[in-house]
Amino acid sequence: MRIIAGLSLCLVLLLAAASNAAEQDAAELVKQAISTAGGETKLLKLFRMKEQLNVSSDATKKGSVRLSVLEPPKYWWLGKNERVKDEKEPATFLVWAWTLGALTDPQSKIELLPEATEDGVTTLPLRISQSITPPMDLHFDKTEKRLVRIEWRSDIHRFSDWREHDGVKYPAKCVGYKKATGKPWYFSEIVELERLSELPEGLQR
Repeated sequence: MRIIAGLSLCLVLLLAAASNAAEQDAAELVKQAISTAGGETKLLKLFRMKEQLNVSSDATKKGSVRLSVLEPPKYWWLGKNERVKDEKEPATFLVWAWTLGALTDPQSKIELLPEATEDGVTTLPLRISQSITPPMDLHFDKTEKRLVRIEWRSDIHRFSDWREHDGVKYPAKCVGYKKATGKPWYFSEIVELERLSELPEGLQR
């Protein structure tokens, strides 16, 4: 009985050590990803975005220009209209994720998943839960620690064309794909970005 009890204790200790190591690895990746983007103080919290948006499967279409003011994950104004009708609007959580704000929220539970690949590049995926439902997977380039893919709900979002504004680096292009078919359904490019220090006149939270 003592031998069994001793083995059980060893197993518990080993599992605890493995869990602690995994948490440390996840925390380190979060730190590196945020540093690559310019540091936590430079992350986009409130900003204006001019976007060329093509909602179709045809990448050659020009689409239309959309002007937004965003304060993810709670607010997204299109013109003077607030897009978020409740706190579960999916689009604002995607913005919160690609700006990396979700990684800094104390309510976010973050787990490191096994390595994956994206267009031949090895990625390190982080899963965010509790603050985002259902859990969302963010894939970072293993070498540069840049966000390359988000998998969430029924979609895959692929990011590219990194640019810089006021000390923050961000992916200017995103293509959304349906998991079920693997086909694209939207193409987005940020053509202008402006960090805001306060909410523009005429908008209300």
